[in-house]
Amino acid sequence: MSSGWRYAAVVMGAMLSFAAVAQKPPAQKQPLKQLHVPPEYERSGGPYVPTPNVVVDQMLGMANVGDRDFVIDLGSGDGIIVLTAGHKLKASGYGVDIDEELIRLSNERAKSLGIADRVRFEAKDIFKTDISKATVITLYLLPEMMRKLRTKLYTEPRPGTRIVSHDYHFDEWMHDSEISFDVPEKEFISGVPHATLYLWVVPAKIDGAWRMQIDGQSDYEVVLKQNYQKFEGRAESASRKISLMEPQLSGTEIRFVMPLAGARGRFLGKVEGDRMEGTANLDGKTVRWRATRVKS
Repeated sequence: MSSGWRYAAVVMGAMLSFAAVAQKPPAQKQPLKQLHVPPEYERSGGPYVPTPNVVVDQMLGMANVGDRDFVIDLGSGDGIIVLTAGHKLKASGYGVDIDEELIRLSNERAKSLGIADRVRFEAKDIFKTDISKATVITLYLLPEMMRKLRTKLYTEPRPGTRIVSHDYHFDEWMHDSEISFDVPEKEFISGVPHATLYLWVVPAKIDGAWRMQIDGQSDYEVVLKQNYQKFEGRAESASRKISLMEPQLSGTEIRFVMPLAGARGRFLGKVEGDRMEGTANLDGKTVRWRATRVKS
């Protein structure tokens, strides 16, 4: 979680277990978002709370991080997520936090692990952080900060970017999947001995009018209405109007069913900016289709 509470020391251990840090536990066990934080340590993203290694591994696994990924952790704290991605999974990464001491320690650890050429940390406002190069973004931030970041995280990353959040979500932008599991060591910190992880795949932006051509069929004017990864649409030709059925959008991949000539045409395609193209199965026959955004 975003830096805020100063911890006494960073403890070295096996692999990346250095992340454990000492702090005084709250007087009563209660959810983290209700913890009392002294005003002098309050941060907009929440107090610094270390992420247990089992949660780090699950977050990176949920995002399917590999050696071709660039992981950005917003509110990187002790750097454990980016360091694990770089050291264990050979990914590249970048962590930002406003606690300069934790940033210094994270960069030192990257050097000691021999991954400083691929992993770095910077003291910076997360709202001013360039996230356009990320393939994976990780978060452990309080609900209010998640809400404030929602527009940035929906609009700035490339379609297909995976976002994984620990415990908190974006409210109206529904997640694509979630997992929950027991984490006994979290009870010491927050009074809750389990974790929930949420995954989003940043969707392509398809809202608006499109001109669609299907091999061997009439051309159609298609209007799509998008709400994050959910959408609905209708297609119109010179002779008929059709509602799209079973619409699905995941990153740049689009699917829908469109009844044509008595058959349920199943369309699969890829969105690339102002163009879409793919294949459709029409009663056992595969045909090509393409669509171009109509400029207003």
